[in-house]
Amino acid sequence: MSSFGDDLIAAMSEAATHAQGAGPVARMHTIEVPDVRAIREELGLSQQAFASAYRIPLATLKGWEQGRRQPDATASAYLSVIAGLPDAAREVLRAPSTSN
Repeated sequence: MSSFGDDLIAAMSEAATHAQGAGPVARMHTIEVPDVRAIREELGLSQQAFASAYRIPLATLKGWEQGRRQPDATASAYLSVIAGLPDAAREVLRAPSTSN
């Protein structure tokens, strides 16, 4: 059997062991997903105004609020910044770009 085949069998065996609750504990990564609607409502903004102010596509915002999609880790971090520092986040987005 090829090296790939051996690796695949080993991986599947490890997965089966883990699924049975045996073997070493796998690392789990969890993402804290902020309540997007609550953040927006706390700021007193409509969906359109929030999306525009923070440069989030309106369809993406609606998907998050309606539970069709979840923000990924980067978007969750950005939403946390908006929740904690809404004015600073807006100001940074309004600042002219300094890239060359």
